[in-house]
Order: sequence, then structure tokens, then C-alpha cells
Amino acid sequence: MATQQTALIVGAGTGLSASLARLLVKNGVRVALAARNADKLAGLAKETGAKAFACDATDAAAVGRLFDTASREIGEPDLVVYNASGRARGPITELDPAEVEKAIRVTCFGGFLVAQAAAKRMVPRGAGAIFFTGASASVKGYPNSSSFAMGKFGLRGLAQSLARELQPKNIHVAHFVIDGGIAKGPGDPRANERGADGLLLPDAIADTYFHVWRQHRSAWTWEVELRPWVEKF
Repeated sequence: MATQQTALIVGAGTGLSASLARLLVKNGVRVALAARNADKLAGLAKETGAKAFACDATDAAAVGRLFDTASREIGEPDLVVYNASGRARGPITELDPAEVEKAIRVTCFGGFLVAQAAAKRMVPRGAGAIFFTGASASVKGYPNSSSFAMGKFGLRGLAQSLARELQPKNIHVAHFVIDGGIAKGPGDPRANERGADGLLLPDAIADTYFHVWRQHRSAWTWEVELRPWVEKF
């Protein structure tokens, strides 16, 4: 009898990660959710039966505890998704360095800590998948968004490096460039401005994550770009 697969989503919330959690559970995967504030995950955890944990992804000790606890409660994760990010908006001349440092730590350094903890468990097993959620800012910097660009560029570099390092060890590493706004629900006011097809649907993004996870290792993808068909490149 096959062992039930498990997934850990770090930086979970009500959008993409919630859609991914629902899809995974629907397909028989046991799911653990982690966020700095675990209280916000209560509804999703109740709906899906997922386990919810509090974790500061920028704290190495906290990340280690998360993996230890999640592994005890749902089993060693077969899939780890890093979905957390932070940003400090504004002109370079006005940004608070402390806020910029915080944003980069959440967006990029936290991804390193989570990937390291995942790899320490997956390398000895010779199996697993580590996925990173990127953004338009992973490949192009925008005005007044330097901290987000630095963090997402760094996360993409981490993913690319780990793909080359870990995929020969049978660990699938993938980075997803989400190039456009993600719809927050039927009443998202941005839809009035961008049109019905102007926002990415979180369920559609989740479908792609799941498909990439299920790819045969003879044809693994390391990076995918997703954007609404009306989005400018």
C-alpha cells in the first residue's frame, strides 16, 4: 500500500496557497500550513483538515522546529512550497533601511532557510520537491519597488542554483514567476479596471503547481511563467 504524500506550505494565506492546499487535499495529500500568524489559517485548516503552525520563516530555529513538528504530525514533507514575501514601497531616497532589510529577509532569506531545512530531509531520502513562488519582480525591477525586486531576484537565483544542485539528487526544484495580479475573489475591485481576464485566478495557478509536481523526472520543469493572456510582457 502506497504511503500518503505530504506537503508543507510556508507563507500560507487566503489566496494562492489556500487554492493549492484545497487541491492537494482533494488529491489525497496531507497538508501542513505555516504563517507568522497561525490564527489567520484557522478557517482554511478547518475546511481542508490541514494542520496549521506558526512560524517566522526568517528565524532558523523556528524553521527547524516547524519541520520537526510538521514531520511528526503529518510525516516528512514530499513537497515544500515557499510562498512568503515582503516589501517596502517607496522611492529609494525615502526607504527605511530597516524595513528594506526586513522585506528581503522574508522574501529571500526565509526561502533559503526553508529550502535548507527541506533539503536536509530530502537528500538522504533521495526524493522530494521544493517550489518557490516568484513574481514579475523576479525578472524585472519596477520603480519604487526596489526591496521587492531585490528579494525576488534573490529568490529566483536561489531556486536556479538549487535546481542545478539538487535535481541530480532526484529532488525537483521549481520557481513560478507570477507575472500579474492574483484575484482575491469575485468582488476584487481590480477586476473593474483590468477586466474579467486581467487577474490570475488562484485555482488556475494551483493547477500548474500540481501539474509540475506530478511531472515525470525525465521532463522536469525548473521555471514557469504564468500571466493573464491580456498581460503585457
